[in-house]
Amino acid sequence: MSGANRGQASAASEYHNQENMLSRLRGSLKTSRAAGNENQENLPPKQAASRTVLGPLQNTQRGKPQNQRGTKQEFPLSLSCKNEDFSKGCFEKPSNKKPFQIHVDEPDGACVKKPQQAVEPLRQKPLADDSPLTIDNAVARLRQPLATIDIPSVLNVSMDSPMDMSLVEGEEKHVSVNEIPEYAAEIHAYLREMEVKTRPKAGYMKKQPDITNSMRAILVDWLVEVGEEYKLQNETLYLAVNYIDRFLSSMSVLRGKLQLVGTAAMLLASKFEEIYPPEVAEFVYITDDTYTKKQVLRMEHLVLKVLSFDLAAPTIIQFLTQYFLHQSVNKQVESLAMYLGELSLVDSDPFLKYLPSQTAAAAFIVANNTVTGGSWSKALTEMSGYSLEDLMPCIEDMHRLYIGAPQHAQQSVREKYKGSKYLEVSLIGAPTKLLLN
Repeated sequence: MSGANRGQASAASEYHNQENMLSRLRGSLKTSRAAGNENQENLPPKQAASRTVLGPLQNTQRGKPQNQRGTKQEFPLSLSCKNEDFSKGCFEKPSNKKPFQIHVDEPDGACVKKPQQAVEPLRQKPLADDSPLTIDNAVARLRQPLATIDIPSVLNVSMDSPMDMSLVEGEEKHVSVNEIPEYAAEIHAYLREMEVKTRPKAGYMKKQPDITNSMRAILVDWLVEVGEEYKLQNETLYLAVNYIDRFLSSMSVLRGKLQLVGTAAMLLASKFEEIYPPEVAEFVYITDDTYTKKQVLRMEHLVLKVLSFDLAAPTIIQFLTQYFLHQSVNKQVESLAMYLGELSLVDSDPFLKYLPSQTAAAAFIVANNTVTGGSWSKALTEMSGYSLEDLMPCIEDMHRLYIGAPQHAQQSVREKYKGSKYLEVSLIGAPTKLLLN
């Protein structure tokens, strides 16, 4: 055989040998794969589950926690798959398994389920001192239903109560706390006590080296215009004047800083009384930029320190409100009394020597006598503690002020009460003589 034929024969035999080897390898691979599958089926879940899978969505029960990582849960063979049929899967729960419950051990002899009986309320049948408190008794008493509430009987309350029952009646009513008899007497007594504590010194102007009563009158007159410009409450003006007088009773002020004191006092009163007080920049503006914002704030701080942060001072208008409630008068008398009370703010001499309750009573009497010819009733005498004789000095000063109002140097208050809002009471002429009885 030639060399070429021998090479072909050796190549053919090598090819057959390779084919035989590949066939044997394929057979061994099939056998090993089959054996591997058999072994894989016989392995417990701990060894078989090796990749991330999505749990069965349809069989997922609501309310039970799922595996956060999405893998099958792994349990020991002795707890999960022992003596189980692996064809059904180790994770299928037996159908006869009961849900997990909290069980409370019952005492001996209580295992037999007794028919349910109505449990009497605890307040009607309390436990005896010597009877044991068992769990059955405690649970039964806690599970008793709430007693029914008779709603109409609850709503049918007495209207003598100081509580406002306007919402129960179906309509909202505005009730002042001064109208409630149980509170009115205590409120009046408290105001009478506080007006003494927050009273400025009557003769403080004699100790002021650089300001006079006429300067103070100009300042108050200007504050009346400020209140009208920014539509502030009348109570704000009364509080501001009180702060000014109390501050000047303790501190000496140069005339160049008097308007600054009045501005800071009006700012404080606005913050105390108003819902939306003007900004500090507004108060700087009304002074025609005479003072800076920093100066106003520093003076505000100083006024607070001098007043010891005690800003709730009783005023004339608060006592007038109480007098109107105890003796009903028409709107014209009310507006005229408020006009006279505001006139007294301008002149510190002689009205600083009277308490706000006395000045309010004098304004009420003069206004009532001017319009209706009435005087000071017995009910007001009992409520206030002031008799007509006690008030006569203040009444005379108020009457003189009323007569001289048209000729007064300061006319802001008179112009204010010429408006229709106050029934133009400042145009009513003062009587030459009061007929009081």
